[in-house]
Amino acid sequence: MKENKTNTNPALLEVQQLCKEFEGQKVLKGVTIDIRKGDVVAVIGPSGCGKSTFLRCLNLLETPSYGQITYEGAYLFKKICKEEKEAFLAAKSTVKELKNPKNAEKAAKKVAKEIKKSLPEADEEKLSKTLQSPMEEKLPLTEQERLDALTIAQADLEKAQKAYEKIKAEEKRIQKNSLKAINRHRQKIGMVFQQFNLFPHLTVLENITLAPRKLKKLSKKKANALAMELLKKIGLEEKANAYPATLSGGQKQRIAIVRALAMEPEVLLFDEPTSALDPEMVGEVLNVITELAKEGMTMVVVTHEMGFAKEVANRVIFMDDGVIKEENEPKAFFENPKDARLKEFLSKVL
Repeated sequence: MKENKTNTNPALLEVQQLCKEFEGQKVLKGVTIDIRKGDVVAVIGPSGCGKSTFLRCLNLLETPSYGQITYEGAYLFKKICKEEKEAFLAAKSTVKELKNPKNAEKAAKKVAKEIKKSLPEADEEKLSKTLQSPMEEKLPLTEQERLDALTIAQADLEKAQKAYEKIKAEEKRIQKNSLKAINRHRQKIGMVFQQFNLFPHLTVLENITLAPRKLKKLSKKKANALAMELLKKIGLEEKANAYPATLSGGQKQRIAIVRALAMEPEVLLFDEPTSALDPEMVGEVLNVITELAKEGMTMVVVTHEMGFAKEVANRVIFMDDGVIKEENEPKAFFENPKDARLKEFLSKVL
């Protein structure tokens, strides 16, 4: 098992309260994590728990619903006004109800409850008599009591509206400024998918050199030289002119890794890189990833390979139901899990 050493390097990726919804279904429910330079983070958990969605949000292949992501301190995504918006809409609804005498009693009771809850006992004397007494004892409301509650609710509405508009304007500014940052960010973060995603009509060499030539403007000669160097590193230089259809699954995935490396990324994201492989091909792909870890490549790996997580990762996180249930260094994570759901999961996979 890899010796655990605390990583004191600065954070490359910082994620806070990341949420993702699909048609009202919450897939990520507030994921917070920092990825530091040199980290090898293994992400494990049951199918459907949000692992792959989390990974795709890191590279903004999926746009998060709420939360924030920064890369080297620069915002890539920030949308955290959900609570402010809900507070604003609730305050607006309360004011609307209080303006109508027929609906005022229910709304005033709500105002009284919220106001009294938020103030110390010593401040209750500042409230009108309407709000000092249990509302059940005051119903039906007099006109003056309705107006007292309306005055307080309007003040709350103004405060909530200002808070909402302020954070909404900040998010709009960040979104505008992050468009260029997102493109830079994607060049610094490589992604390796479950199903390889190689272009079938291009040779291995063309698959590897396409992005460096298009995005980094490398000459054909330099791009080819880089590709051949990387292919030699994984022992597949003889496959340079082959097409993906002629390769085994393990070879395709190693080519996919090389294609990501050709962009010289600072971080590599792996989405279950061995799940589509025959068992005898898993080792050759994990060996490549292990060598990258030894070289100091920062990686986040969604995996079902517990042995890999134990031996190669310096951090392991367990996700379930859209949240991180537990995070620790490998030895403590596997030998002394705290979360009951993690204990159940490990009992089935180890």
